[in-house]
Amino acid sequence: MARFDRYMLSQFMVLFGFFALVLVSIFWINKAVRMFDRLISDGQSAWVFIEFTALTLPGVIGVVLPIAAFAGSVYVTNRLSTESELTVMQATGFSPWRLARPVLYYGLIVAMMMMLLFHLLIPLSLKQLEQRRAEVTGNITAKLLTEGEFLHPASGVTFYIREITPEGELRNVFLSDRRRAGAPTTYTSSRAYLVQEGGGTKLVMVNGLAQNVAPDGQRLFTTHFDDFSYDISRLVAQNALNLDRIAFASTLDLIRDPAAVAERTNVTLGVAITALHSRFAQPILCVVAALVGFATLLQGGFSRFGVWRQIVTAFLLLIGVKLIEGAVAGPVLATPTMWPLLYLPSAVGLILSGLLLHSAANPGLLRRLRRRDRAGVAS
Repeated sequence: MARFDRYMLSQFMVLFGFFALVLVSIFWINKAVRMFDRLISDGQSAWVFIEFTALTLPGVIGVVLPIAAFAGSVYVTNRLSTESELTVMQATGFSPWRLARPVLYYGLIVAMMMMLLFHLLIPLSLKQLEQRRAEVTGNITAKLLTEGEFLHPASGVTFYIREITPEGELRNVFLSDRRRAGAPTTYTSSRAYLVQEGGGTKLVMVNGLAQNVAPDGQRLFTTHFDDFSYDISRLVAQNALNLDRIAFASTLDLIRDPAAVAERTNVTLGVAITALHSRFAQPILCVVAALVGFATLLQGGFSRFGVWRQIVTAFLLLIGVKLIEGAVAGPVLATPTMWPLLYLPSAVGLILSGLLLHSAANPGLLRRLRRRDRAGVAS
């Protein structure tokens, strides 16, 4: 790699790292705040919150990297142009095509990062996140060990603890079970303990009172007890753990037999094919984003108003590429044999980059076309 290529590549990577860090922080914090409210309200520890947010990080990075690649390409190109470094290199004989070589290296490096994310890290993190979510959902102890707050672990059930001692003893416990219509039962005790037994969780209450309302005559019956155990395992609904999802499937399995993966994950073959080729098509869009940003900013000469028009144009071109991406998804889902359409957005982006570089290499061509059009209108 030439010295100039290394110089430009280092500039791209530094700014790419900056924009990626800022964007990941924004997206990640937004997810973390919502997850924090949900986990802490369920009585989970801060360590569980950190673990969950860490498992969502690969997915957030996968969304952010193409944006960061485009932002880094635009920013560095604008700075090199403003400081006349690109002008000096062009004066020494570097064509726009030659200047685009380090941009291509830059896009390929980002694409390799995306490949690692989409083929390995994101499926593994999503699978692990689903496993931990199922474990946390089934953690009855964490859901109920919240002092000073009335909890509703199930419909018709209210649970309250005034105090939890460092030894794990529950003080002044209140449990109301209204699941049987017309026959509610209320339990109160001065002390209680949560005990794991037979794969379930039981609430052992000591020195308490049980109050039953008879459905006939609305009579109240009270029973004092020295100790009483109440099975609370069924108070929290536990959904079956399902790890057979298309998002968790490995790329190797999708390549070998997409039909078998589709059948196992209960999706159509079109969904499986789309998931497979999207893992290859998305990284290519990082190369497209870098080249489009660079090639668009090479259009036009120096202007005291800056290059905001070129930046807006590059942004609109990328929006057009994403619109094509959304348009081709439907036909592939309906007809899996049309999977080459998933690479059409990348092909369109690369063609646009080539046309823009050709225009920058032949600046007189555009002027001649404009003059020809004006002459045709005048005649």
